[in-house]
Amino acid sequence: MVRFFPSAARRRVAAAALGGAGLVLATVAVPARADDDLKDKQHRVEQQIDAAQDDLEASSASLRRASADLRSALDKLSAARGRLRDVRHRLAEARDQDARMQIALTGARHELMLATAQLAEGEFAVEQQHGAVRATVTRFYTQGDPRLRAFSSYIESKSPTDLMRRMATENAVVGHQTSVYADLDEAEDLLAKQQKQVRDAKAEVADRRREAARHLDVVQGLYREAQDAKAAVADLVVKSRDARQRAMRARKADRAALARLKARERKIKQQILAAAKAAGGHSYNGDTGGLIAPPVNGPVTSPFGYRRHPIYGYWGLHNGTDFGAACGTPVHAGAKGTVVSRYYDEVYGNRLYVSIGTVNGANITLVYNHMSGYRVSQGARVGRGDVVGYVGSTGWSTGCHMHFTVLRNGNPVDPMQYL
Repeated sequence: MVRFFPSAARRRVAAAALGGAGLVLATVAVPARADDDLKDKQHRVEQQIDAAQDDLEASSASLRRASADLRSALDKLSAARGRLRDVRHRLAEARDQDARMQIALTGARHELMLATAQLAEGEFAVEQQHGAVRATVTRFYTQGDPRLRAFSSYIESKSPTDLMRRMATENAVVGHQTSVYADLDEAEDLLAKQQKQVRDAKAEVADRRREAARHLDVVQGLYREAQDAKAAVADLVVKSRDARQRAMRARKADRAALARLKARERKIKQQILAAAKAAGGHSYNGDTGGLIAPPVNGPVTSPFGYRRHPIYGYWGLHNGTDFGAACGTPVHAGAKGTVVSRYYDEVYGNRLYVSIGTVNGANITLVYNHMSGYRVSQGARVGRGDVVGYVGSTGWSTGCHMHFTVLRNGNPVDPMQYL
């Protein structure tokens, strides 16, 4: 299956002629006017054919493999770069989170320090209150209960004024002692709260530390992942470069093969022109529908016409009709004619040209490509339906099939208008 994909309209002639360059006169009977016309066209083809060679869809197996390897390497490189961007983004977020967690841990430590200081103050206050209580209790034992002493003082008072003074004094003493006990209770309550604050602050610090430790593992894991992704990108850059170089070498080799094809077809053209001068040929005028029999009994897998190039993406001409058939399937002559050439080519594989003469004033040549072998030799006369060879996958082919081309005055035309 050989296709041509010109990048501009003016190159379509070259693209079409590449499938049969040098074979535009591949007949045994060429009218003089057609001969001159075809020579002019062939001259234009010679000038433009180099520009069309790079537009060939079909390529050698080495170029297909190299191109596939390059696409695979580029796809992997793109994916690796995407992973690297993703892990770097996640690492940046993790580092931001780590900074926030460190701030939170610092805040928790500050709260613990504050709570610890307040606890120390509370412990000191409680100790002070315990001292005051101990002093009060000591006075109870050494001086007696102030309330009993107050009662005795009331009895010993000598006047109401003296009684009121004694009562005021003793009330102050008793009130002070009561306040000492109340202050102790309050200090102990506050101390309990401060102790709880310290416990809570310590727990908060411990939680923050554990969370920071876990997050540190995450950050370190992301850093290692980023390093691995970076190394993978660097490795794939090298592989992509190597794959690109292999593809360039394979493309260069394919260009050389096309140059050899062109030289071979020029030689064949000279042979066909010499044969055409020496012999007459079959001539037919009329309806062309059914004039040519299909080369094999199989479905059309790729029709003649323009379609999008699967690699380069632009539109170009598929210069023949592909028929699906297994390798070894007999290939039949489409009409009575003469085998004007057969040879093996790196691009088309085993090729066979059958000139069927002049049809409606134009030379018609049938070209069978990619065959596995021949049944007839050059110069043989064949009849419609005769086996001339066998389906194959030789040359630049991706599978067993028959690529059938019809040349009208050297230009490929849709074979279906003749079948």
